[in-house]
Amino acid sequence: MSEESKECGLNTPDELPKVSILEQVTPLARQINCLDIDRIADVSVTKVPLIVGSRFASFYALDETNGILHLIKHNHPFPINKIVSVSQNPPSPMVMAVKSKRLILTGNIDTHTKPVIRRSQRTYAENYQTANCAIVPLICHERVVGVLNLADKTAGESFSGEDIALIELFGQLIGASLGNIRLFEKTQRQATMDGLTGLMNHKTFYETLERELWRSRRHGGTISLIMADIDGLKKINDSYGHRAGDKVIREISQRIRECIRQVDLAARYGGDEFAIILPNTELDAAMIVCQRIVDTVSRYPVIWQRIQIPLSISLGVGEYGADTNPEDITSRSDQALYRAKLSGKNTVRVFEAVK
Repeated sequence: MSEESKECGLNTPDELPKVSILEQVTPLARQINCLDIDRIADVSVTKVPLIVGSRFASFYALDETNGILHLIKHNHPFPINKIVSVSQNPPSPMVMAVKSKRLILTGNIDTHTKPVIRRSQRTYAENYQTANCAIVPLICHERVVGVLNLADKTAGESFSGEDIALIELFGQLIGASLGNIRLFEKTQRQATMDGLTGLMNHKTFYETLERELWRSRRHGGTISLIMADIDGLKKINDSYGHRAGDKVIREISQRIRECIRQVDLAARYGGDEFAIILPNTELDAAMIVCQRIVDTVSRYPVIWQRIQIPLSISLGVGEYGADTNPEDITSRSDQALYRAKLSGKNTVRVFEAVK
């Protein structure tokens, strides 16, 4: 038995008759059934290969939005691709497995015919001792969430029927766990985000403001806070319906995003009101951001059922020290916003403390 096998508490394929497959698979299934992708990747790369008798393994997670496979863990002694685009042409065997959603398993990849895999598509072919491999698309609810690659059978020329059954089983277990992680992350995001705009919700805004004030107290500096209100949203709702109003809210939230930095934090504060935290930002710089938002929002109308709806927004802004509490900050910027609405809308006003 290899030292690695002893450390993992696993038997090599030659010793499997002494210990049942079920006894080996069950503890791994428990370890895979978790919400920790690093733990899942570790089991997939260090323990699964020992059971199915492969020398090398690599574990990729799929970023479906960008069409990129990201390498999470591998045990290869040589470099392999850290990212793989699923739109590459010609496609690599791994991309073929993703697109077909089918296991590619062969004793000799050079003679594999369904699909045909040319040597030119296998960038690192010369690094392997054998030509056998298993490329396992990890699937949850009919969607590919990752890929597990197993290469170089340690005994025999190809994977046995028992090996194939185990590979398929582990593929299902790992795919389900990755799917659970995605569902959990989605639920977590939904708990912090406004469903209509994708901005922070009211609760998360205050948590974030507290965090930024704490950071300012620790590292110094001030923050600026912008409170913004859509002009005439009630009239838009009354004239064109709430679906039109929702489109206006979504459009303005997108335009706000375009006007702020990545470090700035925008939230939907209420129905037609937004709040924007500008960390480590003084008032002069905050005023530039405010004017940019006013200009961008009013630059062109939103189209609803072939009707052009003009847009505008009013803003109140203030600069605050780290010793100010969150309620005072929002209240003061809101006072400035109220003065902007009274002054004719589509403008900016600054909070000025009464002396």
